[in-house]
Amino acid sequence: MSESAVVIGLLCISGGFQDAYTYNCRDGVFANAQTGNMVLMGQNFAMGNWYLGMRYLLPVLAFALGIYAAQRIRGFYGQSEKIHWRQIVILLEAVTLFIVGFMPRQVNLLANILVSFVCAMQVQSFRKLKGSAYATTMCIGNLRMATELWCSYRLTKDTEARKKSLRYYGFIGIFILGAALGGILTMELDQKAIWVSSGLLMIVFFMMFQKEEGNGRK
Repeated sequence: MSESAVVIGLLCISGGFQDAYTYNCRDGVFANAQTGNMVLMGQNFAMGNWYLGMRYLLPVLAFALGIYAAQRIRGFYGQSEKIHWRQIVILLEAVTLFIVGFMPRQVNLLANILVSFVCAMQVQSFRKLKGSAYATTMCIGNLRMATELWCSYRLTKDTEARKKSLRYYGFIGIFILGAALGGILTMELDQKAIWVSSGLLMIVFFMMFQKEEGNGRK
């Protein structure tokens, strides 16, 4: 189930939602797009805006820590038969984002650190759809693959390449839909809007108790 289209789709919606949420509600910081944070961090440090620079540096460090944490969870629970290690990651994400929804704007820095941390765990844990690499919290890699495959289709007329290309473009559209939803609901619900993303992740958590037909794998 962790590589099914519906799971990846829900994670893409959640990923886009989180980026829009932190940008619009938490001081213009990107939860997922750490490249943007690095650019803004370097710019502010160069201008002597040390506090603003730290606003972007700490989420970057939290993102790195989230990747490390996901790998540790995989190491400890990778062979568990009771629960899949990816379910543990998703549950931690959902609970953390639920807590973030209670945090006032006065602690935006802490909120961004937590969101970046759980986004990194998702990036590290959910990377494939039917054997193809996918990103659920950013689009640049998906856009590159979609365009490369479309070019391949135009040259070779390989229908499988066209199918994969359109699938990539489709998930990019789903991510954008999540970002649009995040922007709208953040204006309405303020910091509590992140509970929508938390709810989506809980849906994924319970879906992963289902097993693939034929091989009994989650």
